[in-house]
Amino acid sequence: MPDTPGAAAPINLAKLRWRCRRGTRELDALYRWFLDHRWEQSDAVSQAAFARLVEAEDPDVWDWCVGRTRSSDVAEQHVIDDIRAHHRL
Repeated sequence: MPDTPGAAAPINLAKLRWRCRRGTRELDALYRWFLDHRWEQSDAVSQAAFARLVEAEDPDVWDWCVGRTRSSDVAEQHVIDDIRAHHRL
């Protein structure tokens, strides 16, 4: 439970890393890249957006990653744009 009313609960990185294991190797690799190369320097908004992204349906995330559609969540789309900028999809 967060100490401050309205504050987000801390993100458990080990559990998040486990949730990044998806049914597709492509998403596994994209999620793993973000955790390995961006997580530590990301602000709390981006970290929370990534945690939400991991909970989204794989087909939706894949469509966002390849540019077919965009997430309606601006912070999630920012994370996706960062991933897309560093991968050829």
